[in-house]
Amino acid sequence: MAEKKIRVLVAKPGLDGHDRGAKTVVHALREAGFEVIYTGLHRTVDEIVKTALEEDVDVIGLSVLSGAHMPICKEMITKMKEAGIDDKPLMIGGVIPERDTPALRELGIEGVFPTASPYEDIVNFIKEKTNA
Repeated sequence: MAEKKIRVLVAKPGLDGHDRGAKTVVHALREAGFEVIYTGLHRTVDEIVKTALEEDVDVIGLSVLSGAHMPICKEMITKMKEAGIDDKPLMIGGVIPERDTPALRELGIEGVFPTASPYEDIVNFIKEKTNA
């Protein structure tokens, strides 16, 4: 029997219209052997949580370039708890000022990957969090 692939949801919440980086991360994760579901642009937190539930993903990744990462992450954590999926690792990438990393981790964001983070770091984070 084939080993179950790790399923990763990559989402673009909010009004941010740039997704080249997210698509590049999706490609890198697929190359690393993960099954990746990409939501496309302009998703609400509710849509992201619904997709995570429907797709039974192991990890959720947000890509935020707009500067709205703090309110989006706060809402995401709340909605994940309400949906009973707050046990899934949540990571964020994009334009994330270093000064915001401690606050994001305090919220419950386990992986913080600012723009230009090595793909290997993201892959290793997912493997570590899913015991792969």
